Amino acid sequence: MALTVSDATFSKEVLQEASRFVLVDFWAEWCGPCRMLAPIIESISKKFEATVKVCKLDTDANPETSQHLQITSIPCCILFKDGREVSRLIGYKPESQFSEELIKLISI
Repeated sequence: MALTVSDATFSKEVLQEASRFVLVDFWAEWCGPCRMLAPIIESISKKFEATVKVCKLDTDANPETSQHLQITSIPCCILFKDGREVSRLIGYKPESQFSEELIKLISI
């Protein structure tokens, strides 16, 4: 299950995670594509749980982190490794495309 993070917990849960990749789904309640992506994010969190920690951050409730990372479109998923951004996936994508992209990125 995806972990909910906030401005207060982002650094600890995402940037300081050293044992695996971290995928953060930046979303908002009013965003239709974000709601469509939600079940895919949950499925990804189960499918990749050994190698990827999956988190969700509500951009409306946590503007500091969103602004710092220059999130201008949602849904936006950012993959981090050792506190650094590795990739950005913007917009809704089907689960197969999401999985293919993650497999490619985590096996580099």
